[in-house]
Formats: sequence, C-alpha cells, structure tokens
Amino acid sequence: MCAFFSSFRLFPLLGWTLLVLFPLACVDPEDIVQSGTNDILVVDGTITNLAEPQLIKLNRSKADPLTGRFGTMPITKATVEVVMDSTVVIACHETEDGSYQLPSDFKGQIGHAYQLRFVLTDGTSYQSTPQTMLAAPPISRVYARFNPTSLSTREALDGNFRAAHDFYLDTQDPANQQNYYRWDWKLWERQEWCRSCSMGIYSVHNVLTKYTANGLRYFEAGDSLFENCFYPPPGTPGLDKYFVYDYQCRTQCWDIFVSNNLNVFADTYTNGALLTGQKVAQIPYYQHAPCLVEIRQAALNPAAYRYFNQLAEQTQKSGGVADLPPTTLAGNVQITAGKGSGVVGYFTASAVTTIRYWLNRKDATGLPLGATDPKGSSGLPGAELFYALNLRQPNPEPSFFSPNVSINDYSAHTKPYTAVCESNESQTPVKPIGWQD
Repeated sequence: MCAFFSSFRLFPLLGWTLLVLFPLACVDPEDIVQSGTNDILVVDGTITNLAEPQLIKLNRSKADPLTGRFGTMPITKATVEVVMDSTVVIACHETEDGSYQLPSDFKGQIGHAYQLRFVLTDGTSYQSTPQTMLAAPPISRVYARFNPTSLSTREALDGNFRAAHDFYLDTQDPANQQNYYRWDWKLWERQEWCRSCSMGIYSVHNVLTKYTANGLRYFEAGDSLFENCFYPPPGTPGLDKYFVYDYQCRTQCWDIFVSNNLNVFADTYTNGALLTGQKVAQIPYYQHAPCLVEIRQAALNPAAYRYFNQLAEQTQKSGGVADLPPTTLAGNVQITAGKGSGVVGYFTASAVTTIRYWLNRKDATGLPLGATDPKGSSGLPGAELFYALNLRQPNPEPSFFSPNVSINDYSAHTKPYTAVCESNESQTPVKPIGWQD
C-alpha cells in the first residue's frame, strides 16, 4: 500500500514544507477545528542514524483574522531536548530561527527510544511519545529516467515547466515482519551566485557613515568583517528606483534542495518480496549541468506510517491547498504544562539507508528551465541555475562605480566583491561526497 504526495516550488519556496501544510489538511483522528483566530504550533523533527545535522523545527501557523489564510513564523528561544531511553538528556541549540540542532557528533542508534521535549519562552511545555528507531533495509539499486512531463500541472515550475528526472529504486523487503517505508531525496546543484542585495550593495567590511566638510554624506569601508548586504538609510541618493545586485561566490558552493513530498509505503501485500521500480523522486530539470542526488529510505513504526499515510491520502484527494478543509491531524506531540495553542506535526526516530547518484542529465531533451528566459541568457557563469531559481538573469554590481550606492574601500579588496558561501541547511561550501568535478 503506497501513498505519494509531492509539491514542487521554485527555490527558496521549497521552504514551504509539507508540515506547513498540516494546518490546511483534512484528516480524521484527533481533528483540531480551526477558525480565523486560531494559531497552531507545528513540529517537524526526525532523528536518524546518519552522520548529518539532526534538526528539530518549531513554527507557529496562524490564520489571518480577515482572510482565514494561514501564515507561519519560526518559534525562537525555546528550550529543546531529546531524551534517549528515558534517561539520557541531549540538549539542542538554535542554529537558525526556529531550527534546533542536536550536537554535531550525535547519531541515533537502532533499537533505542527517543522522545522530544521542549519548553517555550512563556513556560508552556510539550513532549512527544517515545519513538524506537527501527532498522531500514538497504537499497539495492537506484536508477533515473528523464520525463518531459514528470511534474503535474499543479507542480509545474514557473506555471508550465514540467520536465524532471524520475527516480526509482529496488529494495529487498525483509520476510516475516511488517515493514513501513518513507522515501525522501536530497539534491546538490553547483551554485555560482551566493548573495543578492535588493536596494543595497554587498560589503566585505562594516560600513561607516561619514560626512564631507560641506555636510555631504558618504560611506566608507571599515576594518571589521561584515560579509553582508549594506542597506543605505532612506533619503540616500540613488534609492529613488528599485535595483538589485547579485554577487558571485568567493569559493566553491552548492545549493541544497530537499524533497517537499510525502512518499510512504507498507509491505502489506509484498512482505518478503523484492520491491522493484518504486518511484521515489522527481528532480526538476533546472539546468544542463549535472547534479548529485541522494535517495533516502527510512523505516517507520506503525503509528508514524498511519499518520503520514492519512495525511498523504487526504491531501491527494483535495483540489489543492486553497481547497483543503480547515481541520488538522494532531500528531504525537502534546502539551504537558501550560495553556498553549493546538499542536500538530510528528516527531520520529528513523534509521535511514541511502544511495548517492550522479545525474549527468545527458539523456534530457529540450531546454532546462534555466535556459527558457524569453529575453535570452546573460552568458554569465551559473546563469541557468540562477534563472531557474529566480526567473531573472544575474545582475552583477558594476566594477568601478555603482550608479545607485557606492562604498569607498581603500583595502586590497577589488570590486565588485564576491560573497561568502554560507554553511546552512540550504547551502554549503563543502564538496558533497560523490560530487564529480
């Protein structure tokens, strides 16, 4: 029995994760009735056995009192911890707003039980049910096929672009036991542009505001590292018209995409069989250049499978996000103290097996999304991926003088500056294992 739900958006809208959709999905068990004034705590967290960042995400989804439409914002400054086997407490630290990471050397262990606990700044506390990590069978084989109409009309990028590579796997299902699977993917694309500054310019060093003898304001680079966009104050000459400048990466850099889908399977009718041709991913045809794809197979416990399966089924039956009834599946996180709002989402502990696949895209036909700009390509490095993600060509800051805003820099840095490649959930300067230069 298999349930597959997928939703693609142009990055960074891939951040519109599945759990953000929870307050809009219709499912039966423990429904929370919504109204235009309700706000809901959304929990997203999975502990795995891999050497990778282990993250717990907390967001608040709140309906606009006039339209009833939900928006989300991260929950910050919470005290978050994971308890192993009811005795070992592992503290998390906040790395980004609403994102809490376990220690960098932490990996979950098969056979051990994990429980999420957290306390918000108002003193309201929550905890999940304990989750025992089950072993995941190895993936036998992964293969990909180009499909010019892979994405549905609802998933299409830029309104009508549907080309992608469909990924399939084979795996041997263990006999004489019930197994539940969840399949996800991760994608690395080589990125040449690391920062865009709208109504501002990038500066390596901090920016000082100074004045000439006759009182004219100007800007000068200081001595402290800044590495960010500098936004001049209102009234600065050059801000009368909208502009945006884009800055190339100083070092090698990769954008990271993760699946925004829910793909679960139960071996009810295939126990002990070789599972072949299981569709597990759709990787959009962003650019001609190759990319690296990681296919992930996770083991779910029965309760987690039922939760995700019901969510997938109800979402697939709806006509889209706007048509989803205002009810929610509660999940396995509950309030333990205080009078907080409703809480949805699911905390899981899942062993994961993976295979990384070098996708050279040589079998693709037609143009990738990044080569469909009706105005033509700029010819700049990385322009295809940039257009695919931003639907415009990169616009570098002029080399000698910006017609909008300028910063006097007397250091050895040449302009236009290059920008740092950040190390976070969506970008990395570290060459991923399996990348082929």
